[in-house]
Amino acid sequence: MIKEISYTITEPSTLMPFLLSSLSNKSRDNIKSLLRNRQVLVNGEPVTQFNHELKPGDTVVISAARHTGGLMARNMRLVYEDEHLIVIDKNAGLLSMASDNEKYLTAYNILSTYVKSQKPSNRIFIVHRLDRDTSGLMMFARSEKVQSLLQRDWKRNVTARTYVALVEGKVTEPEGIVKSYIYESKSLIMHSTNDPKKGDLAITRWRLLKSGSEYSLLEVTLETGKKNQIRLHMQETGHSIAGDKKYGASSSPISRLGLHASLLAFIHPVTGKEMRFESKIPAKFRRMV
Repeated sequence: MIKEISYTITEPSTLMPFLLSSLSNKSRDNIKSLLRNRQVLVNGEPVTQFNHELKPGDTVVISAARHTGGLMARNMRLVYEDEHLIVIDKNAGLLSMASDNEKYLTAYNILSTYVKSQKPSNRIFIVHRLDRDTSGLMMFARSEKVQSLLQRDWKRNVTARTYVALVEGKVTEPEGIVKSYIYESKSLIMHSTNDPKKGDLAITRWRLLKSGSEYSLLEVTLETGKKNQIRLHMQETGHSIAGDKKYGASSSPISRLGLHASLLAFIHPVTGKEMRFESKIPAKFRRMV
């Protein structure tokens, strides 16, 4: 096992050349392994990019232990893991997977780094997604087989998906249901119609948890899982989700989208056991009502 070593940078450099010159007994492959296992820390933070720029005054530590904190601790909480799947509680603002504008800071990439720190050949696979600005529970598979088992019969395997929504206005009805056909325009905006020929059927049920003078808290259950379904259907009720300017909101009282995936229940694709995970309603949501 490598002993912990610390360096202070005296002149500008790039991480890989610096490590190659400083760790003369290590090969390029050895150093790539250290980076992949998050054993190289710059100013206390694990760094995995070989081309990371170093500045005079920076501290570089080669750690004896693998680090899974840092990005993970700031962006998500590990709720459950076994050899087949992982469940996380994602913070708002974190993409589920890479986009054209963001390749690195995603739930997929952070988790991929985490599982590879356990074993370099480990991989993870997307099962479903949450919008960047939606917080809460997400599941990933640890093999293509498990991913396929979950996705092949999603409606039967997933027994409950519940969200909590902070919406604009005072909701007076105790519950409701929204049914429509949803389709995506060329501008990537989702639209709702009563014409079944134009879109896919989407069904959203909601129940009032608490109503205030300006905002209300709803429990929302999906019967279908279409892109932006809850956001679009809440707009249709006349109570857009707080902070959701894309779908009609006029305010952003908590500086984020008021949508949180609070419950995820499913049949384990390998063991057959029913799994149930819950995430607390964010305190910011409660304070508004």
